[in-house]
Amino acid sequence: MSEQQHDVPPMGWVPTTGRGSLPFATLDGEPLVALASFALEDSGVELVDFDAELSEVAGGRPLVLHDPLCPLTPIPFLRRAVEVAQDEDLVVVGVQPVTDTIKDTEDGVVGATVDREGLWTVTSPVVLPASLVDGLGEWPDADDFAALVERLRDRTQVRFLEAPALGRRVEDESALALLEALAAEEGRQTS
Repeated sequence: MSEQQHDVPPMGWVPTTGRGSLPFATLDGEPLVALASFALEDSGVELVDFDAELSEVAGGRPLVLHDPLCPLTPIPFLRRAVEVAQDEDLVVVGVQPVTDTIKDTEDGVVGATVDREGLWTVTSPVVLPASLVDGLGEWPDADDFAALVERLRDRTQVRFLEAPALGRRVEDESALALLEALAAEEGRQTS
């Protein structure tokens, strides 16, 4: 990857569809979608209008999709994901290890506990290298990041990067308190 390609800012999008009203819930007075957008901009990503045609805004740039339900993903981690996608010309996905107990089920009967070793949950970001973006033709469906990653894995190489604790995804408003406590523990301002 040439230095010149790193000089062009990646483009980014913070999708809100498929997430209900949660992207507009607040953390320290800021909507989650705003926090995620600020983080993208602060990491050197240019937010683009996804209502425009992808071909009109792509210009040989990677695309960074940042889930607003991962509003406190650290800026250095976002930068690292973009750097890896550019340097290695592959999709990069932020993930965290699964910590919940997972059980097998068969015919409605709960079975054995599944070994969590090697199980990951998709968080944020999902970074598509410029070479992939240029061949898409239209914006990817980003309503469900896990489903998007599965579709991407069917067509290209995907690298998973373990996201820090602050990069966790909130599933509902009650999880915001946990995220806020993690931020306080790490001494990070959330707004």
